[in-house]
Amino acid sequence: MSDVEERINQIIQVLREQVVQDTAVPRNIRRAAEQAIEALMNKEKEPAVRAADAIAILEEISEDPNMPLHTRTIIWEVLGALEQIK
Repeated sequence: MSDVEERINQIIQVLREQVVQDTAVPRNIRRAAEQAIEALMNKEKEPAVRAADAIAILEEISEDPNMPLHTRTIIWEVLGALEQIK
């Protein structure tokens, strides 16, 4: 597995464990995280395109006022990691 794929898998794991499975996070935010995971898992696209798709989804929800502060921090960290994928 390439270094880029490994990084994508780590990002997917963080989203799954710290956002999707966190019941304190509003449902719409968990749903967006699931959509970002699906975009990242789409092997038909290049890694950079998958990252860009996930960034678009996550940026849309990153300013949601209902998002818990710890979740917003996680989303920002994930966005930073995704932006490094080329």
